[in-house]
Amino acid sequence: MSTTEAVRTALDTSTLFRFATAGSVDDGKSTLVGRLLHDSKAILADQLEQVARTSAERGFAHGAFDFALLTDGLRAEREQGITIDVAYRYFSTGNRSFILADCPGHVQYTRNMVTGATTADAVIVLIDGRKGVLEQTRRHLAVIALLRVPHVIVAVNKIDLLGYAHSAFDEVAAQVDRVTAELGIDDVHVIPVSALEGDNIVDRSAHTPWYDGPALLELLETLPGQEELASAPGDFRLPVQLVLRPQGGLSPEIAAGEAEGLRDYRAAAGRIASGSVRIGDEVQVFPSGIRTIVSGISVAGVDVDRATAPQSVALELAGDIDVARGSVIAATDTLPGARREIDAELFQLDARTLVEGARVLVKHGTATVQAVVTQIESRYDLDTLAHEPAEALAVNDIGRVRLRLAAVLPLESYRDNRAGGSFLVIHPADGATLAAGIARD
Repeated sequence: MSTTEAVRTALDTSTLFRFATAGSVDDGKSTLVGRLLHDSKAILADQLEQVARTSAERGFAHGAFDFALLTDGLRAEREQGITIDVAYRYFSTGNRSFILADCPGHVQYTRNMVTGATTADAVIVLIDGRKGVLEQTRRHLAVIALLRVPHVIVAVNKIDLLGYAHSAFDEVAAQVDRVTAELGIDDVHVIPVSALEGDNIVDRSAHTPWYDGPALLELLETLPGQEELASAPGDFRLPVQLVLRPQGGLSPEIAAGEAEGLRDYRAAAGRIASGSVRIGDEVQVFPSGIRTIVSGISVAGVDVDRATAPQSVALELAGDIDVARGSVIAATDTLPGARREIDAELFQLDARTLVEGARVLVKHGTATVQAVVTQIESRYDLDTLAHEPAEALAVNDIGRVRLRLAAVLPLESYRDNRAGGSFLVIHPADGATLAAGIARD
């Protein structure tokens, strides 16, 4: 098989799935993630040896593992027995490739949980079966509801300490149903697991014959990911990162000699935010609104007939269309409206308080514009799940604000398009990310 054919095969068969984990402190989240990586054979031998030595030093029986050591990489995390920062892990099975974002459970690290869940196809929320749904569980589920994560998996952990009792699991599952119904979360899967013993993590457990659902990994392998959820042509969005002109700067002598065989073309390059595109599709360009036809598509230097989110592509457009960084190419008649003001939910990530009148930068896709915070309407109380009046947003706060932009942006409602409705708020002096935002209707 040629290199080009191998690339095309990889593009056609690639099934990437992103998922994040969340849970209250000491519910066993790091142990669950470690067990998942271990039992799916995603850990290298030298790392297993190191974890085995450290586990033995901590008093674990011969051959036993502290699975949390497979994910808690920071020294402070290991010393305190908690997860502090988002840890990304990459592994694959015979059916799918995964990117795992292991998020912290502490209240003060809620912003880190937001970071990990923003791009996730699914979030696993861990619950200690002995404690049931806690306040922090409600917080995590509320954030997941706001971020509109497509799939929610609730893992009821430590089912072994409950004697694998069906009634105990049903009681926690009923609590989950009440909270998720209140938050408007529809696609919820509740699984009884034991991270320590490995029950229902990779394989279905004989200890829970009353549970007829899939094991955790089995579910992760079958849930639809970004490719399936965001492949509709009508949702196509491509924020243009740069314009490619491979032979645009070559002299006639070089173009005719050393570069002979290279094609002189102009293409808009970027990462597809949502949807799919085919050669021959009619598209429009923001902000001009000009219509044109897609005449060529290449992925990783290979010409293809079709591309879909989240692939990085180069699109050739019919005619001499003015496209530059910050432009957005969209399916015809679906071009987002130009917004000069944004009503949004903001997730405050920076320790500096955000106040009305603050001058900031708003980054949406590949475009960055100046903006002013004109109003802070309210702050979301994650304990009561209600909005309360506020004049400022502190770190970890979630609030409703209004921003006025210095230039128009094609922001969509986050409810309709996760990629098209999300943006960042940046400090204009030091470039730090102040907040993550999602546009409201």
